[in-house]
Amino acid sequence: MTTLVDPQRLIRFGSQVLASLGVPADDSRLVADSLVTADLWGHPSHGMLRLPWYVARLRSGVMRPQTRPEPVADLGAVAVLDGRDGIGQVIADLATCSAVDRAQTHGVGVVAVRNSNHFGTAAYWTRRMADRGCVGILTTNGSPAMAPWGGTRKTVGANPWSVATPGGSHPPVVLDIANTSVARGKIYAAAQRGETIPDTWVIDEHGTPTTDPNVAVHGLLAPMAGHKGYGISFVMDVLSGVLTGSGYATDVAGPYVPDQLSRCGHLILALRIGAFLPEQDFAARIDDLISRTKVVPKAPGVAEILYPGEPEARAERGGRADGVRLPERTVAELSDLGASCGVPFKDTVLAGTA
Repeated sequence: MTTLVDPQRLIRFGSQVLASLGVPADDSRLVADSLVTADLWGHPSHGMLRLPWYVARLRSGVMRPQTRPEPVADLGAVAVLDGRDGIGQVIADLATCSAVDRAQTHGVGVVAVRNSNHFGTAAYWTRRMADRGCVGILTTNGSPAMAPWGGTRKTVGANPWSVATPGGSHPPVVLDIANTSVARGKIYAAAQRGETIPDTWVIDEHGTPTTDPNVAVHGLLAPMAGHKGYGISFVMDVLSGVLTGSGYATDVAGPYVPDQLSRCGHLILALRIGAFLPEQDFAARIDDLISRTKVVPKAPGVAEILYPGEPEARAERGGRADGVRLPERTVAELSDLGASCGVPFKDTVLAGTA
C-alpha cells in the first residue's frame, strides 16, 4: 500500500525537520530536495526513507548541522577539501560547484573531499555538472558491504560512482551505479514495502542466500559481475578514500549507523565540454549516439530501448505532475519523525493531497 504525496510538500516537510535540528534553511532544502528527487526518479532506496537516518546522526553529533568545510589545498585545477563531518549534500554541492568553476578556467576541475557524509544519490550531483556544460564524474566510498573476492568478511564498500553528460536535444545521459549486485538501500526499500528480494543479491551471515530483506541488511552483498565488481569497488575506494586522505575499507560508517563518524570521501571531476570540442558539435554527436542506440532491433518482449538516464528523466516528469508514492511504512516512519521534531507530517504533507 502506498500514499501519493505532492513532492513540494514533501520537500517542505524534510526542510522543516532538518531546520528544527539547527540545519540552515538553504542547506535543509538542498538535502530534502536531493532525497525527494531520488524518489521522483524511482529510486526510493535513496529517497526520504533516509531522512530518519540523517536525523539520528545529527542528534548523536557525528554529523554536524552547521557545515563548515576547510580548504586543504588549492592548486588551480585541483583542490582538496575537508568536510569536517558536515552534511554530505552540502559538502558535495560546494565541491561540485568548485569543480565546475575550475573547469571553466582550466578545462578540467578536480576536487577531492575527505571527512564527509552520505550525500544521497550520486547522479544528483553529476547531473548538476552536466547542466553547466560539463561531463561530471563522481566517485564515493561507503561502509563495508561485500567481502573481497574469495573472502568471507565484509571489508569492501559498494562504493558507487556516476558519470553524466548533456544529452543534446534529450535529457542528460546519466550512469549511477554501485559495484554490488544491488545498492544496500534497495534492500531497505524492499523491507519498507514488505517485499522479498531475489536470492542472488545477498548471502546471509551463515553463507546462505536469503530473500528476506530484514536478514539481508546484515549479510554480504554480492559484487556485480563477479570479481570485476569487486575490482572496480576496490579501485573506487582508492580514488575516494585513499587518494583524498579520508577513511577507506572498514574505516567508513554508513548513514544508517547513528553514532559513528562516517569518514567517507569523494572525488569529483568536471570536464568542460567546450575545452574538447564546440558544445554544438558534442550535442549533435550525442544525439547521433542516442539515435543509433535506440533503433537497434529489440529483443522479444522489449517495448523500447532506453539510454542511461532516460528512465529517471521520464519518471521525474510523471512524479512532478502526479505526485510521489511512498510506502506505508515510510509514511509511518516520517510521521513519527515529524512528531519528534514538532513538524506534523499529516498537516505538512498530506493536507490537500490525493
